[in-house]
Amino acid sequence: MTSYSYTEYAMTLAPELSGATPGIYPVVIVGAGPIGLSAAIDLALHGVPSVVLDENNVVSVGSRAICWAKRSLEIFDRLGVAQRMLDKGVIWKVGRVYHRDREIHAFDLLPEEGHRFPAFVNLQQYYVEQYLIERCWEFPDLIDLRFLNQVTAVLPKPGAVTVRVDTPDGDYTCSAHYVLACDGARSTVRSLLGLGMLGETFEDRFLIADIEMTADFPSERRFWFEPSFHPGQSALLHKQPENIYRIDLQLGANADPERETMPEAVVPRIEKVVQGRPFALDWVSVYSFQCRRLERFLHGRVLFVGDSAHVVSPFGARGGNGGIHDVDNLCWKLAAVLQGSAGPALLESYNDERIHGADENILQSARTTRFMSPHAGAERLFRDETLALARDLPFARGLMNPGRLSTPCSLAGFPLQTPAETAVPARMAPGQPCLDAPVTGADGRPGWLLAHLGGTFRLLAVNQPAPSLPGLPVVTVGAGSDGAGSALGDPAAWVEQRYGDGLFLIRPDQHVAAHWPAHGPPASPAIVAAAWRRALGFMASKAAALVETWEYV
Repeated sequence: MTSYSYTEYAMTLAPELSGATPGIYPVVIVGAGPIGLSAAIDLALHGVPSVVLDENNVVSVGSRAICWAKRSLEIFDRLGVAQRMLDKGVIWKVGRVYHRDREIHAFDLLPEEGHRFPAFVNLQQYYVEQYLIERCWEFPDLIDLRFLNQVTAVLPKPGAVTVRVDTPDGDYTCSAHYVLACDGARSTVRSLLGLGMLGETFEDRFLIADIEMTADFPSERRFWFEPSFHPGQSALLHKQPENIYRIDLQLGANADPERETMPEAVVPRIEKVVQGRPFALDWVSVYSFQCRRLERFLHGRVLFVGDSAHVVSPFGARGGNGGIHDVDNLCWKLAAVLQGSAGPALLESYNDERIHGADENILQSARTTRFMSPHAGAERLFRDETLALARDLPFARGLMNPGRLSTPCSLAGFPLQTPAETAVPARMAPGQPCLDAPVTGADGRPGWLLAHLGGTFRLLAVNQPAPSLPGLPVVTVGAGSDGAGSALGDPAAWVEQRYGDGLFLIRPDQHVAAHWPAHGPPASPAIVAAAWRRALGFMASKAAALVETWEYV
């Protein structure tokens, strides 16, 4: 039914099935979707080998996740696939909201210049998985992709986790220091460990229909409340590559999922949306909203990542993007633990920080659902009056909720960050995700700041000298510089505007771990070293003692 040409990936014989005894693997990843594949690549970039197990041998059937946000694209760039996504995908930043057939609001998700990546790229999940698989193949010594390998048991034990695997060629067991459950909303690992999820499931059902159609719709997000083509309900339209359009239609709580996916039910609904344009069905699914998560994402040596840990409604593009943010937060920490450079609190910080991110996504997703499907009484009155006022009154537009779109969360206040010593608010405070900006290199060539920050700890110095510590590279940006010497130029002063003058300790996931403003006390090597140690999981109470044995110049 779909226009995408699926490739069946070959199953390679696991060494355990040929009599080999590989020992304990550093990491076993269950699930070869976008989250599991991204985790394998991220670990490989940190020098950590992994085995990826997936019960299928094709990429996802149907477009599924399609909206990839700016921060996720920045992460995908570090992983090596963002440019392919840009080249193939549909770039957009404008959203339009309609009540019935009248536009009541339009918004720009990236109104300012000076960013490498757009607000969003629409690209079907099967393309993203394909690009990630092909990127995994570039690490033959670090990533072992095993298709048609179904996990049937997960058995934690002291110091390791044993996994039983079923394949067409026989069964085997393997052990790993850590297991990452990246196997989606219906996680096998979660079920095997008997873990339930907290939260709520909403009754309303929604139809997803991908159609192939030649049309002149612009590359933007369109959302309707109570349109004439779908009275009393809501609808969403997104453009995808290759003349594929995503249409979401609210069906109500009493819709029969089996009947609603039949062509005789789907086609008449779509005909009303596209108003006579010829089209062909590409993929159809019916779903209901869930806003739930595990109580903990870390269970001994089993870590839950992406939809296995948390699920939200698709309105707002917080599911796939939230999972990519999980990967970005986790993998550098797991690598540091395996390589012996981390403190005991580092992996626990993944649990704390990403539960915070999941709760933020769940909150926004639940609010969206209630606005789209209000209960009778106060909820319905609020929704209807907000829509009535939004066309003419700006304050009401801020109250509308057709899906608050994915943004990275701040980690301010969490233990890995060193609190600021000044009460003056910083433009880029500890816990904030770094913003990109155009820079020029020593050779005068243009580039981007985040590419220089990379995926390891960095000390960013903006119009400021920086202390030197072994193993901590310094990225120096001089506003107005032409890039001479070792400093990066800031030709449009975007770095200065977004960060302000000072020193910034940047985590491998490109969040600010510590900030020393230019007008504050100077940051000595010992002070910077203490913040670095803290960001590696050695808590503040131990930092002073630890820094005494830290060698620096």
